[in-house]
Amino acid sequence: MGKRYDLIEGRIRTFIEQQPVFFTATAPLAGDGHVNLSPKGRKGTLVVIDEKTLAYLDFGGSTAETIAHLREEGNGRITLMWCAFDGPPKVLRVHGTGEAIFRDDPRWGDHIRRFEAADGPSARAVIVVRARRISDSCGFAVPFLDYREERTQHAEHFARKTDEEFAAYCEKKEYVGQSLDGLPALPLPLPPRTDAPRER
Repeated sequence: MGKRYDLIEGRIRTFIEQQPVFFTATAPLAGDGHVNLSPKGRKGTLVVIDEKTLAYLDFGGSTAETIAHLREEGNGRITLMWCAFDGPPKVLRVHGTGEAIFRDDPRWGDHIRRFEAADGPSARAVIVVRARRISDSCGFAVPFLDYREERTQHAEHFARKTDEEFAAYCEKKEYVGQSLDGLPALPLPLPPRTDAPRER
C-alpha cells in the first residue's frame, strides 16, 4: 500500500539521496501542449535542502522544456520520481511547484554552492522544487537493475568549452530559448556567470 508523507525526512530522504537516477515531469497549461518527461543523472546534481524543498542542477545539452513550463505564468507544476532498482520495491513521487534560478539571479551563488562536486561550464540553472505532496507506491513491477557506474561523456564534452562557447552553443540549439510550444525557456543570450565555475 502506498503512503503519504508530510516531510522529506528519515528513510524518505535517505532513499532519495541513494538513487543514481530520477525523473522530472512537467507540462504547459494548454491542453494540447507537449508533456515533458526527463531522466536526470550525474552524481551530486540533486540535493535535499530541507524537509519540503529539493533542488537539482540543470545542464545544457538538451532542450529546455522543464524551464519553460516552470516559467509559464500560472504554471510551475513539477513532479519528481525515483524508482528502487535494487532492494525493497518502491516508487516515490514528490509533486510540487518549481522555480528556475538563473545565473544572473542574486540567489545563484547560494544555490550553486550546493553542487560543488558536480558544477561545471554547462550549468545553466538550478531548479528548486517545493513539495506539496510526497507519496510512495509499491514498485512491484519495477525490474531489478544493477548500477554500474556514472557516464562521463556529458561532463567531459562540456568541460572542453569556455563559458563563451557554451553560451554560443545554447543560442544555436533548437528549443532552448523557447519550448516546443513556443513558451519562453532559457533566457538568451545566456547570462554570464557571476561566480567562477569549478574547473574540471
